[in-house]
Amino acid sequence: MASIFPVILMLLVTAGLMTASAIFVPKGPNQVTIRTALLLTFAACYLMWMITYMAQLHPIISPIKAGKHA
Repeated sequence: MASIFPVILMLLVTAGLMTASAIFVPKGPNQVTIRTALLLTFAACYLMWMITYMAQLHPIISPIKAGKHA
């Protein structure tokens, strides 16, 4: 049985990166656009990783063992 630890760890890493990107974006006319793009990028990357990870842990279709007739 796999642990939920990697999912929570990556969530904390992603939240840290999102916080850092929101704080350290330089001021300027495109600050909101850059901040939004970075936050959406980190959120989308985390969701893609989490869905892929969870799909490997709990597949919808179980592997079928080949029998004598295969």
